[in-house]
Amino acid sequence: MIQAPVSYKRYRFPPAVIAHAVWLYVRFPLSLRLVEEMLLERGIVVSYETIRCWARKFGPDYAGRFRRKSPRTSDVWHLDEVVVTIGGRKHWLWRAVDQDGYVLDEIVQSRRNTKADKRLLIRLMKKQGCLPKRIVTDKLRSYGAARRQVMPVVEHRSHKGLNNRAENSHLPLRKRERVMQGFRSPGGLQRFVSVFSAVRNLFVPPHSKRSAIAIHLHRLRAISHWKAVAGVAI
Repeated sequence: MIQAPVSYKRYRFPPAVIAHAVWLYVRFPLSLRLVEEMLLERGIVVSYETIRCWARKFGPDYAGRFRRKSPRTSDVWHLDEVVVTIGGRKHWLWRAVDQDGYVLDEIVQSRRNTKADKRLLIRLMKKQGCLPKRIVTDKLRSYGAARRQVMPVVEHRSHKGLNNRAENSHLPLRKRERVMQGFRSPGGLQRFVSVFSAVRNLFVPPHSKRSAIAIHLHRLRAISHWKAVAGVAI
C-alpha cells in the first residue's frame, strides 16, 4: 500500500523549513529556543512555540514512515528500565534494543513489576512477529517471571554486566531530558520517545559499521531517506 505524502496544507512556511526544524530538534540535543536561533541565523524568523507545534504535528508522521528493521529469530533482545520523574512522581521507561543497539520498542509505565514487564514483552512479540533467540536483562526478578509467562521457550540471561547495550541506550534520552528540563506528562514522554528513537534508529549506524567511511555513507543515506519521507527536495 502506497502512503500519501505528508501534507503541509495551510502551513505558510515551506516544507523544507518545517522538516529541517523538526530534524534539528529531534536529532540533536537542542532546546526549542536554540533551534529558533539557528533558523534565525539562516534568515528564517519563526518562534520556538511554532517549532514545538511542528515537532508535535509532523514528528510522529515522519517516524511512522521510516523503514523498520526486519525481525529475525536470531535477534537478541536486551531489556532495561529507567526511572523518569514527572511532576514529582516516578515513572519507568521500559525499553528493548537488539544486539545492534536498534530500539525495538519502549513504553512508559507507572509500575516496575512483573505486570509492567509482561506488557512490554507482549507488545514486542506483536510488533516483531517472532520470538528472539534470547533475552538479556539485569537482575530485576520481574523479567524472569514475565518471561516464564509470555515466552517460556526463550533463553533468558540475567546479568548486569551483559546488559550494557540496553543501559547505554538510555544515555541519549537522559541528555535530552536535561535540555528539555524534564517532561510534563507520561503521554508527552511516550510521544517524544517514539519519534526520538525512530530518528535515532535511522541515523545512528549499527555497531558492525565502525569505519569512518561506512559511518559517513550510512548518515548520507539516512539524510536522503529523511528528506524523501518529509517530501522535500533532495
